[in-house]
Amino acid sequence: MALTGRQIRQLRSLAHHLEPVVMIGKADINDGIVAQANDNLEAHELIKCSVLDSSMLTAREAADELADRCGAEIVQVIGRRFSLYRLSSRKNVEHIKLD
Repeated sequence: MALTGRQIRQLRSLAHHLEPVVMIGKADINDGIVAQANDNLEAHELIKCSVLDSSMLTAREAADELADRCGAEIVQVIGRRFSLYRLSSRKNVEHIKLD
């Protein structure tokens, strides 16, 4: 699912106020990080992640790998943080209405 420019702008504005829920450290991206990201994406659809200084990955590399392994879209990468979006399959979650 490719996001349009308008949808990315909308998601960026929503992600601005979020705190990072996934921290990527020196273990880089392992199965535990992927599971944590998947759980948070199912619950919230939009998450912010942070790459710690101890990681060997840049924020862009981490975003690309995690998005690929989770089936998510990269919304934005700034500094050592990035945001991911994936439509949740849960019925009890308030879905983000994209333009």
